Amino acid sequence: MKDTLQFLITKIVDHPEDVSIEETEGEESRVTLTIHVHPDDMGKVIGKSGRIIKALRDLIKLIATKHGIYVDVTIAE
Repeated sequence: MKDTLQFLITKIVDHPEDVSIEETEGEESRVTLTIHVHPDDMGKVIGKSGRIIKALRDLIKLIATKHGIYVDVTIAE
């Protein structure tokens, strides 16, 4: 999932070399993926009215459900 999210985000942003995903495991099959991008690309990842990040979250949560885990996607500020 981390690799899928990183692949998708690198195709969206202008500075793909600055994209990094931090994976933090919590309790009971919970994983938090934190997206770090170049400050100029923050708007591209969020999208108009948050549509892009919402779509990315929905896609990753769908993949995680098939693996039986819970994933939360956040953006580092």
